Amino acid sequence: MPDTIWTWVLEERIPSSLPVAHAVLDRLLQAMNQAGWEGRDFFHVQMASEEALVNAVTHGNKEAADKRVELEFRVSPDQVYLRIKDEGDGFRPDDLPDPTCGDRLECPHGRGVFLIREMMSESRYLGRGNEVEMLKRRHEAPPYSIDDDDDVFTIDD
Repeated sequence: MPDTIWTWVLEERIPSSLPVAHAVLDRLLQAMNQAGWEGRDFFHVQMASEEALVNAVTHGNKEAADKRVELEFRVSPDQVYLRIKDEGDGFRPDDLPDPTCGDRLECPHGRGVFLIREMMSESRYLGRGNEVEMLKRRHEAPPYSIDDDDDVFTIDD
């Protein structure tokens, strides 16, 4: 993690409960709001964190009352760092089918990991796949540019 002055930090273990997870998510969003996050960046963190929390509670821990979800959330005016770890068996994220492929377009499941990858600046799964780290940098430049001299549109690699 870069040397960042975090304005809000939460380190907590919560029960495998969707209402509890949503209450913690509300606290994160409130902290982001107070740090001046808004618009697309705010929405991306909201969507990715909700997907990761729901996955941890429902898929990882299977909502088992005896299991917990470990959280570390950090907010600054420029970055949001999230770490979510469940006590489940884990999975291999690279083995998931692409939800944008033809036969998967109508499937209601399997989009969470894809959304996390697309919406966050960085994301990675650790251990056996039961822990995810995510980082969102505020106001990232889009992955394209327009050369003003000759109006050429290019995609940056």
